[in-house]
Amino acid sequence: MSKLRQLWEHLRSSLWFVPTLLVLGSVALAVGMIEAESFVEREQLTTRWPRLFGAGAEGARGMLAAIAGSMITVAGVAFSITVVTFALASSQYTSRILRNFMRDGSNQAVLGVFLGVFAYCLVVLRTIRGGDEGMFVPSVAVLVAVLLGFVAVGFLVFFIHHIAASIQASNIIHGAAAETIRAIDRLFPEDETGTGDAPDPSPQRGDERWTTLPAKTTGYIQAIEAGPLERVASKLGTVIRMERGIGDFVIEATPLASLAGRAADGAIISTVNAACTVGRYRTVHQDAAFGIRQIVDIALKALSPGINDTTTAVICTDFLGAILVRLAPRDVGRSRGSNGEGPRVILPGPTFAGFLSEAFDQIRQNAEGNVAVLTRLLQVLEIIADQTNNPRRRRELMEQAVLVMETAERSVPSARDRGVIKAAMDRLVEGVGQRERPGKSLPGAP
Repeated sequence: MSKLRQLWEHLRSSLWFVPTLLVLGSVALAVGMIEAESFVEREQLTTRWPRLFGAGAEGARGMLAAIAGSMITVAGVAFSITVVTFALASSQYTSRILRNFMRDGSNQAVLGVFLGVFAYCLVVLRTIRGGDEGMFVPSVAVLVAVLLGFVAVGFLVFFIHHIAASIQASNIIHGAAAETIRAIDRLFPEDETGTGDAPDPSPQRGDERWTTLPAKTTGYIQAIEAGPLERVASKLGTVIRMERGIGDFVIEATPLASLAGRAADGAIISTVNAACTVGRYRTVHQDAAFGIRQIVDIALKALSPGINDTTTAVICTDFLGAILVRLAPRDVGRSRGSNGEGPRVILPGPTFAGFLSEAFDQIRQNAEGNVAVLTRLLQVLEIIADQTNNPRRRRELMEQAVLVMETAERSVPSARDRGVIKAAMDRLVEGVGQRERPGKSLPGAP
C-alpha cells in the first residue's frame, strides 16, 4: 500500500499528470460532440439559431484555428511564467519548496485547460469538410469550442492572480506548515493523557548477536512498511531493528537494518529492502521533520546578510510554533511494530526534543543580535509549553529558552533591547514554573 501511495505522491507532484488527463478528457469530449451531430437536425438548428449554428466550413475552420493557435501560445506563456516562478522561489526562499509549487493543483489545472482546449480544437478541426469533400460542419462541437475558449480566458485571469499570490512568503510558509500538520495528524496519535511520549522500553534480547542487513539502494528513506517486516520477523521468531529511519540517507552496501540471533540470507535482505522506499529526495508524507526543515531553510535565507528579512523570519517562527503546538500533546516516541509475543520490529522514530532542535537551533544561531526574532522565539516557546503536561518536554523547552537568552546576552549590545528579551524570558519562566511541582527548579529560573 505504501508503494502505491508513493507512486500517487510522485504523480501528484508532477507537472504532466493532471494536464495529460485533461487533454485526454478534451479529446474524448471532442469525439463525443462530433458524434452527437448525427443526433441533431442541423437545418433546424441553423434556422432557429442562425447566429450560433450557421457558420460554414470556412468560418468554422477559421474560428477553431484562431482558438487553437491562441491556446497553444497562452500555454507556452503560462509554462514560462511557471518556470520563472520556480526560479524566483528557489533563489529567494529555498529549493526545497519547489515540489510544493509543482504539486499545486491550480497550476496543473491551468496548464491542462489550455492544452485541453488546444487538443479539442484540433480534433474538431480535422472533421470539418466543405466543397467537393462533402459538407460536414459539427455545429455543436464548434459552439462548445467557443465556450471552452471563454473558459480558458477565465483560467488565464485566475492563473495570473494565483501566481502573484503564491510567491508571497506568508503563503509559501503557510502551505509548508499545513502539509506538515496534516502529516503530524496522520503519523502521531493523540495522547489521551496529554503527556506526550508513552513509555517505550527496549526489547530485552540479552547478548544475542545482531546480523547486519545491507541496503541495496542509495538515497533518502521516504517510507517504511512495518507490516512486511513484522511478518518476516514473526515467521523467523526474531527481531528486526532498523538502523536507518524515515528521512535518513542510506548508502548502498551500508547497514540498513539488523537481525537478532540468526544469519541473514538473500530473501530476508530483499524483503527488508522492499519494505523501504528510497528516493532522491525527502518527502513530508512520513517525514514531518522535512516539513519543518523547509520552513527553517526559508528563515535562514531571510536571516542571511544579503537579504536580512526579519519579518519573514518571524513568520517562519510563528508557523514553526504552530507545528510544535500540534506535536506537544502527542506521542512522538519511537514507533514499533509488535505482535502478541512482544516487539518484533524496532523502527527508530523522532522525538519531541529532536523536532524542537530541528525547528529552532539554526534560527537561534543565525539570529544573533536580532531582537525581534529572539523575542519571538521566547514567545513561541511560551505558547508551546502551555500545550503540554509533560514535565520533560517543558524542561526541554526551557533549555531551548536558556540558549536563546545566552545568544541575546552575547550578541545584543543595547541594555534596553536585552531587557525586552529578558521580559519575555521572565514570562516564560513564570508560566512554566506555575505548572511544575513546588520546589523543583527550572533551567534559567532565578
